[in-house]
Amino acid sequence: MYLLDPGAGQGALCRAFFSRWKESSLSFQDGRLDAFDIDPDMLSSARKILETDKDAIPLSLNFIQGDFIEQAVIKILNHERPYSHAILNPPYRKINSSSRHRKLLRDVGIETVNLYSAFVALSVAMLAKGGQIVAIVPRSFCNGPYYRPFRQFILSHTSILHIHLFESRNKAFEDDGILQENVILALERDAQQGDVVVSTSTDGDMLDYTATSHCFSAIVNPGDPESFFRIPANGGAPQAHSNDICHTLSDIGIEVSTGPVVDFRMKDYLHRTPEGNDAPLLYPAHFRGHGEWPIAGFKRFNAIRCCPETVKLLYPNGYYVVVRRMSSKEEKRRIVASVVDPSRFHELHWLGFDNHLNVFHSRKRWLPGNVAHGLATFLNSSFIDSIVRRFNGHTQVNATDLRALRYPPRITLARLGLLTREQDVITQDKIDRFMEMYLE
Repeated sequence: MYLLDPGAGQGALCRAFFSRWKESSLSFQDGRLDAFDIDPDMLSSARKILETDKDAIPLSLNFIQGDFIEQAVIKILNHERPYSHAILNPPYRKINSSSRHRKLLRDVGIETVNLYSAFVALSVAMLAKGGQIVAIVPRSFCNGPYYRPFRQFILSHTSILHIHLFESRNKAFEDDGILQENVILALERDAQQGDVVVSTSTDGDMLDYTATSHCFSAIVNPGDPESFFRIPANGGAPQAHSNDICHTLSDIGIEVSTGPVVDFRMKDYLHRTPEGNDAPLLYPAHFRGHGEWPIAGFKRFNAIRCCPETVKLLYPNGYYVVVRRMSSKEEKRRIVASVVDPSRFHELHWLGFDNHLNVFHSRKRWLPGNVAHGLATFLNSSFIDSIVRRFNGHTQVNATDLRALRYPPRITLARLGLLTREQDVITQDKIDRFMEMYLE
């Protein structure tokens, strides 16, 4: 047994591994540990703790102080794959695209944007065939374009054995003040993919642990070019209300794009109070509650000047659906969709959308009113929320995530929108009832 712990810290994961060994639940006769950490004080603490803990175990300890990425890349370039096991709780920090770390990772065929995914990928690359890795990682890798190369690296080099979810965002790692959703991944190097165990618990005590086995295709759709990880919550997968929910946005003649106006790049053209030749500039704040534009005393901007430099960024006034790219942790739904009603903007000809919004449109033109209302109702349903939560473990919703969903036919959206527009008040219960009526 040859164990790797990159970013060992004070050795908590190694101690858990040793504990299993002492309880005779692991069958190794002897072994070696390579514990990496960049912090010499942390590694010194780990050494004191682990040397005491290993007394009953035939294990040699090797503590390596330094940059794990640098040292791992050297091993990989030398074709070293010595490890039979890896256990890690890696650091979480973005890697700049022009940084030395990014270049080192590319030298060994790893393209990723965060230290945690880099540590996992490097650990996988150093595993011998049949080697196993267990990693505690943020759930953000499951979706989005930035982590696509990492997902594809994992899928091409390992089989997924087990995924553990924590039901509570803030209990499992409350001592560390971590609020991001985390998962525990168990992977095996160069193994044939079988069913995947998905387990859940409220927190790290595992007192209410439950587990269910799922077909791999329920986790990663073989036909999905993005390779999203769709992890069923509570041991089960949400079922579609109708076989009609099978269309891509392209199938129904709709597109979704990130709002094109990045305000800090366009400040010379932006106004807090609309002037004569301005178009509305719409932020997420303009869609809170019943919606308001312009917002008096707004800290951002309410308008963008219409001129040759900005017109390419603007949309003709009409019906659109917008989804906030960032929702707060307190939101009941991952997706919060709103309809842009052209009557709010009277005789104005153009609209601007801030970069913090995703915009549904048809070739950069408006949607029919009933289709727009039906689409917003569909996106705001509990059904869609359950689907999105399978692959989205954080508060950001990108256009790529919205393209990955499947939608009803356009005629169904129009009928759903007509019903929605007839209501004086729309509640979540009504939205879900309408979904059942049209998509059962």
